[in-house]
Amino acid sequence: MSSARILIVDDHQLAREGLAAVLTGKGYDVVGLADTGEQAVEHARELVPDVVLMDVRLGAGIDGLEATRRIAALRLPIRVLMLTLHDMPGYVREALGAGAAGYVLKDTAIGDLCAAIEQVLAGQSALPLELVTAALRAPVLAAPSPSSLAQVLTEREQQVVALVAEGLTNKEIARELGISPATVKVHVERLIGKLGVADRTQAAVLAVTMQAGGAVR
Repeated sequence: MSSARILIVDDHQLAREGLAAVLTGKGYDVVGLADTGEQAVEHARELVPDVVLMDVRLGAGIDGLEATRRIAALRLPIRVLMLTLHDMPGYVREALGAGAAGYVLKDTAIGDLCAAIEQVLAGQSALPLELVTAALRAPVLAAPSPSSLAQVLTEREQQVVALVAEGLTNKEIARELGISPATVKVHVERLIGKLGVADRTQAAVLAVTMQAGGAVR
């Protein structure tokens, strides 16, 4: 595990302190605890943690989604990973739109949570495919049609984005496709630009749409 600096945001004291103890034991540096969205934004600005573990629902003030938007607006090198009990598609979509780098449920094993933290630290998405699929299948989702996406991406870019959606790293994608990690990185950067998305997480969401329409693989 890395020694990344972590800010934990949860309105339950036992949850905050318990998670802090576990992550400290795993070698992470828990630099702050917050119980409101406003406090989360303030701590993020002052402490500039590497990762913020953010609950969606908070007891008072702004919720975790609005706090995520405000942290993203700071334009600091901070990755927000939602950590919540709520698996509702609307929350997943809104979290991604707010700038979250991932979405993890609280019943996730600690090893999987640590893996998610490492993924977002590496600039990857940490979003279970089943949550992406549920979010895309739910109503009121505006997304480009699969056919238009297929026209934008080359065949290789379609292959790469499908593997990104499966959660593979650049090295793993390189092995799968028989190309170099550097080439994969170039493909990822190009497809992010073509799709008009901010990062790998949003590219993964669009990849699921493409798969559903038969445009990928």
